[in-house]
Amino acid sequence: MLFRLALAIGLLCAGGDLLLAAESSVPTTPPASALSVATFDVDATPPVGSLLAYDPVTNHWELGLRARGIVLLGAGEPIVLCAVDWIGIANEGHDAFRDALARAAATSPRRVAVHSLHQHDAPDCDFSAERILKEAGTDPHQFEGSFQRQVIADLERAVRESLPKAQPVTHLGLGEARVDQVASNRRILGPDGKVRATRWTATKDPAIRAEPEGTIDPILSLVSLWNGERPVVVLSYYATHPQSYYRTGLPNPDFPGLARFFRQLAVPSALHIHFTGAGGNIGAGKYNDGAPENRLVLAERLADGMRRAWESTKRQPISPADVGWKVESVALPPATNITAAKLESDLKERTTAFAAGGGASRLAWLRRCQAGRQIDVQCLRLGRSRTLHLPGELFVEYQLAAKAMRPDLFVALAAYGDYAPCYIGTEVAYQQGGYETGPDASSVAPEVEAVLTAAIRKLLTSADP
Repeated sequence: MLFRLALAIGLLCAGGDLLLAAESSVPTTPPASALSVATFDVDATPPVGSLLAYDPVTNHWELGLRARGIVLLGAGEPIVLCAVDWIGIANEGHDAFRDALARAAATSPRRVAVHSLHQHDAPDCDFSAERILKEAGTDPHQFEGSFQRQVIADLERAVRESLPKAQPVTHLGLGEARVDQVASNRRILGPDGKVRATRWTATKDPAIRAEPEGTIDPILSLVSLWNGERPVVVLSYYATHPQSYYRTGLPNPDFPGLARFFRQLAVPSALHIHFTGAGGNIGAGKYNDGAPENRLVLAERLADGMRRAWESTKRQPISPADVGWKVESVALPPATNITAAKLESDLKERTTAFAAGGGASRLAWLRRCQAGRQIDVQCLRLGRSRTLHLPGELFVEYQLAAKAMRPDLFVALAAYGDYAPCYIGTEVAYQQGGYETGPDASSVAPEVEAVLTAAIRKLLTSADP
């Protein structure tokens, strides 16, 4: 293990030389293309003394947190994709990210997709919750947004500076591979069809770990954009909660961030961007008892899946006609077991539990629902691939259903867009009980499945313009 870590660190130190070597082999006159892509990457690691989702930052780990993405140019208004190593970005916080990136790229916010990866030793972001708590004279706790606004400003500047450096896109690459012994279903059902146990992302009980994997999507999807023979960006998608252990006080990207780092070392000419799929009811609990050593084990397994998906990648020429972007705006039904009146009453008590536990974020979500605010469900078309962009901690059944709707296409999914709805279960899951669909975890009603499934189906099956 020490050898592997030493090797990784050594490769990191040599990363600049590797990148220069890769770039020096690129033709100076790549094939002409009307499509181009700009990449951006900023540090999103909060300073010591600030608050993560659960704890204050006490120090920094070897790897920090990143906010990185792409601007796709040449197919109508620019399209922006952004992935952030934070636990969640919700309500007005999510709006602010999309608005800033849209300004920087000179596009519409509706053509911007922003996702968190949902690591737990990471910041939260909800400017609505921050405002509600400050107006009530209450400490906003982890929702104090000074650092988050600085990252947004850094991203806006990075996007603007990236546009003149955009590279031609001549080819699209699509690959996939099975990832073994990482994901498992968190909800263990009993004979009565009800949840009898939760297999958390770190599960110490060997009997619970021994339960079958359950319903998961073991496939890692990889989408790459190329300038001639040179990869420019690699986008990966995999469905699982991204925790091995947490509450350390050290901001870190956990095992998906490590896997991404390993692949960045292996293919240094391309920016590697990872998205968490529909992992709301999925975690590593079957293969993780919480021992710190398991972070590297899980990272190596995920990186191996990324490697095999890369090696299986098939490339094809791509033109502006092969690129499309569609949006379905939907009104998600709010949970009926929480009311604005009850949350307003709790707010007046000014309790730490209400503030730190996310009560203000849920109140903001309910107010937005009552005001008629909708959620954008988005779909990016690249050749025969379709990438769906959805909100919340989505159950894996949505991802499996989307792939089943279009088995003729390469379908990938990024969840954890607007984090405000929290867990989004299937209709039957709300009858089964369990933490994820309980009153403290899900802010939507069971009818949400019909709404989201209809939007997904329309995006995947309607004719492309």
